[in-house]
Amino acid sequence: MSSSTNEANPSHETPNAARTDQRLARFLARASGYWNWKTNRQAWLLGVCVLGFAAAQLGALVFWNLWNRWFFDALDRKDAAEVWTVALMLPLFVLANIACATGLLASRLVLQIRWREWLTKNILGWWIADQRYYRLPFVAEEQSVPEVRISDDIRLAIEPVVDFGLGLLTACVTAATFATILWRVGGAAHLAAFGWSFDLPAYMAIAAIAYAAVVTIAAAAAGRPLVARVSAKSEAEARFRAEMTRLRENAESIALIRGDDEERHSVIEGYGHVVAAWFAIVKQNAIVSVVLSANSGLFAVVPLLLVAPKYLSGELSLGAVMQVTAAFAAVQGALIWFVDNLLNVANWLAAVCRVDELVEALESIDAGARMDAADEINLGVSEDGSLHLEELAAAHRNGRIMIAAANVEIAQGERVLIAGESGAGKSTLVRAIAGLWPWGSGSILMPAGASVAFLPQRPYIPLGTLRRAACYPASEDSVPREDVEEALKTCGLGYLVKRLDDEEALWDRELSGGERQRVAFARLLLQKPSIIVMDEATSALDEDSQGALLGLLRDRLGESTLISVGHRPSLDAFHERKITLTRHAAGAEMTSAPISRFPWSVVRKLGSELLRLDKPG
Repeated sequence: MSSSTNEANPSHETPNAARTDQRLARFLARASGYWNWKTNRQAWLLGVCVLGFAAAQLGALVFWNLWNRWFFDALDRKDAAEVWTVALMLPLFVLANIACATGLLASRLVLQIRWREWLTKNILGWWIADQRYYRLPFVAEEQSVPEVRISDDIRLAIEPVVDFGLGLLTACVTAATFATILWRVGGAAHLAAFGWSFDLPAYMAIAAIAYAAVVTIAAAAAGRPLVARVSAKSEAEARFRAEMTRLRENAESIALIRGDDEERHSVIEGYGHVVAAWFAIVKQNAIVSVVLSANSGLFAVVPLLLVAPKYLSGELSLGAVMQVTAAFAAVQGALIWFVDNLLNVANWLAAVCRVDELVEALESIDAGARMDAADEINLGVSEDGSLHLEELAAAHRNGRIMIAAANVEIAQGERVLIAGESGAGKSTLVRAIAGLWPWGSGSILMPAGASVAFLPQRPYIPLGTLRRAACYPASEDSVPREDVEEALKTCGLGYLVKRLDDEEALWDRELSGGERQRVAFARLLLQKPSIIVMDEATSALDEDSQGALLGLLRDRLGESTLISVGHRPSLDAFHERKITLTRHAAGAEMTSAPISRFPWSVVRKLGSELLRLDKPG
C-alpha cells in the first residue's frame, strides 16, 4: 500500500486566497438557504433569541463599566456608605449576567445544531439520491471518503459561522459603545510641541482604534499562511486515517501474505507527513505568537500611560481612570477579535473549502460533466417487453472506449451469460445495464415497470438483524416473517433462522462470502424482480451449491430475465445464450451465440473413467 494513495485526500489543489474566497462565497450562499423565512421560521426565532441575549450581555458589560467608576470614586472619597450601596448591586448584576450568559449559550448551541442538521440533511440526501454515492469516485477521485466531509467538515464549517457572526457583531457593537464612553469620559488631550499647541478630541478612542489596527494588520500578515498550513494538515490527517482504515479492512489478506513490515513502513511514513504538517503549523503559530505576546505585554500598560497625565493633573478621578481603562480594554478586545480568532478562522476556512469541494463534485455529476470523448448512456423504455442495447458503447470517464458500440436484444425470461477475458469490460457492461454506469453512448431500453436486482460478487449486508439483511432494500416489516424463514431455508441458511431477529450480531462480519451470496439469493426469492443482473454472484460457492441456487432461480423465478457474469464452465447449463467480449484496441466487441446443450460434462466424466481404467493396477 503506497502512502501516496489519495484514499482520503481532501484536496489536490494548492490553497490560495482567491480560490478560498470563491469557495467561502459559494459555501455561505448554500448555507444561507437555512434562513428561508417561508420554509424555516424556526431559524429566525433562534436568531432573535441569540441576538437578544447577546444584547443583554452587552448591556451587562456597560453596567459593569459604570459600576467600576461608582465603586472606585466612592473608595477615592472614602465614602463607606456609598461603597456598600454600590457593592450591594453586585449580586443582582451577577445573577442577571449568569441568566444572559446561560441563555446566550443555550440558544447559540441550539442554532448551531439545527443549522448543521439542515445542511447535513441537504448534502447527505443529495449524495445518496440517484446513486451519486456510486458515481462520485469516478467523477472526483479525491472524493473517495465523502462521509468524513459530511460528518465532520460540515460541523466544523457551520458551528464557527454562528460563533464568528455573533463574535464579529458583538465586537463591532462593543467597540462602538465603549469608544463612545472613551470619547465622553476621556475628553480631549492638550498637545504642545515646537511652539504649537492644540486639543485632540476623543484622543483615547482614536488611540484605541489606531492601536487595534496596528495589532490586527501585523497579526493578519503573520497568520495569513495558516489557512494553507491547516489545509495541508487536514489532508495529511485524512490520508493517515485512510491508511489505517484500509489496513483494518484488508487485515486478513495482509496477514496471510505477511505484509506486516510493508504496511508498518507505509503507515509510519504516512504519519510522518502528519507530523511534518503539524510542525509547519507550529512554525507559523510561533510567528503569530510574537505579535500576540507583544500585544499582551502592552495591552494593559498603554491605556494607563495615556490617561495618567489627566489623572495627575486632577482632570480625572480614580473612578474615571478605571472606567476609561476598562473601556479601552473593551474596545481593544473587540477590535482585535480577528487576532484572537486567527487560528480558528484558518481551521474554519479549511473546513469550508473541503465541504465546497464535495458540493462542487456533486454539482459536476448533476451537470453531466464528462470528458469530451464520452457522452452519457441514455436509459429508456422498450416497447416490446425485451431489454435492448442500441449502439451501446461503454467508456472510461477519461473517454477511452472499453466496449465498442453493439446492438443486443434480450427477451423477457431469457438467461444470458456474459463471458470474456479479464479486463474486457464484463462488469462494466452489467453495471451499465443496471443503470450504474453512465459513461459512454447509445441507449439501454428496459421494459416498462421492470424491477432490476443487481447481485455483486460481495453482496451488501446492512446493519441490523438478519431479517433486515434478507429483506433489504425493502423494510423488514413489509415482508412476513414466515416468508423470510422459508427463503433462508431454501437457500441453505436454515441454521440461521433461529437468529433471525438477533440485534447484537454483526452480520457483515459474521457471514462468510458464501453465506453472503446465499443471503443475496434469498433476497431474490422475496423480491421476485423481473430482471436479475449478477456479477460473479456465485464465486464463493462450490459447484454443487452454485447449481442448487441457480436451479432454484430457474424453478422459482422462471419468468425473470437473468444476465450474469461468470467464468465457470458449469454456468453454461443455466443459461441459454452467451455474449462474449473480445478485447480490441478500439474497444471490446460483443458476439452472441446460443449455448450448446450437448452434455459435455457426461463426456468428460466418461473420459476420466476410461483413463482411470487404463492405468496399471
